[in-house]
Amino acid sequence: MPIDAAKALAAEPRSAEIAWDHKDVQLYHLGLGAGSPATDPAELRYTLESRLHVLPSFATVAGAGMGVVGGLSAPGIDIDLAAVLHGGQSVTLHRPLPAGGRAVSTSRVAAVYDKGKAAILVLRSEAADDEGPLWTSDAQIFVRGEGGWGGDRGPSERLELPGRAPDRTVERAVREDQALLYRLSGDWNPLHADPDFAKLAGFDRPILHGLCTYGMTLKAVVDTVLDGDVTRVRAYRTRFAGVVFPGETLRIRMWAGDGRVQVTVTAVERDDAPVLADTLVTHS
Repeated sequence: MPIDAAKALAAEPRSAEIAWDHKDVQLYHLGLGAGSPATDPAELRYTLESRLHVLPSFATVAGAGMGVVGGLSAPGIDIDLAAVLHGGQSVTLHRPLPAGGRAVSTSRVAAVYDKGKAAILVLRSEAADDEGPLWTSDAQIFVRGEGGWGGDRGPSERLELPGRAPDRTVERAVREDQALLYRLSGDWNPLHADPDFAKLAGFDRPILHGLCTYGMTLKAVVDTVLDGDVTRVRAYRTRFAGVVFPGETLRIRMWAGDGRVQVTVTAVERDDAPVLADTLVTHS
């Protein structure tokens, strides 16, 4: 079997030093669509180095850490990358992220679940600097055709939405060139830039990075519900339910209360096709 769950879970964590500065943070924010209007004080918090606040989702790209790539090359895992889908993502913040710094990122396979016709890998990355832990990030990777060995099916986490209309609904346009800019933060998968490669993967044109949608959604929640204060975010998780194409519009619905914001994201032009589901921001 290409996935040896016991071997993968028993493997020693792999560590690497990572570093970033304000330019990396600014580039990430611009890749999420920050900076429009360019002179808006609310946007300058994301784009001007003298006022820079760091969105917690920056942890998914900081220092171009090992993350998913490191996990998929772990002992006990030998899979076809064409069968891999990014199923979900979570980030837990241990303190606000600095605009620049150095840290040690440690990656390991935290869980392997058997879904019958597929496997789920939970790839965990933890970062810490000289002052202590910074963040813990989990990527849930769906591997088609790799289940069926009789292992633990794992949790089935679904969030029931409140039985009322959303408290806030906003729309965010995805620029035609947004995937080209976002990929400069470290995800060079040609699926997001090369039309020929996208067709081989079954899409008629390149798609937006799921983690770009992830970051855009957190920015919308921070700006709309949390008064622009990124330091209030404690954790953020989502399930990727569908793709986004550059040029589309995201409809972001939010239900707030008791230190939680539940969110759904859909693609407006495709009759509100699901994009992000089971999405939760916890905050102070």
